[in-house]
Amino acid sequence: YVILMRDGKTLLSRRLNTGYEDGNYGLVAGHVEDNESVTQAAIREAKEEAGVDIKPEDLKVVTTMHRRQDDIRVDFFFVAYAWEGEPTNMEPNVCSDLSWFPLDNLPANIIPYIKHALECSQKGIIYSEWGW
Repeated sequence: YVILMRDGKTLLSRRLNTGYEDGNYGLVAGHVEDNESVTQAAIREAKEEAGVDIKPEDLKVVTTMHRRQDDIRVDFFFVAYAWEGEPTNMEPNVCSDLSWFPLDNLPANIIPYIKHALECSQKGIIYSEWGW
């Protein structure tokens, strides 16, 4: 997960046609591919989904979550304050909106564990569990 931050706001994407949390807001995110580090996956997903180029040194892990929902996952949440390019919805077939939201005024239809991760990142909580 990549938390893009600018002027006290975070970039959220509203899911569409994915079969998971459609209509709700999440973060730029994706799965790690074979022969790819977590950092490399975050950089690739930011480019694929939002059209931005992030340097590895501009990413910082802010929280990690061990999550149980439909399956069991370990999620890494990075924050970036610097990147090249203007965030753009690069995947309109699976994202119906890409917008900036103040951290203190997130949309009501944000995915609950994403909201929890954003709260953890703001409070300096580096590890949490969700759904257990």
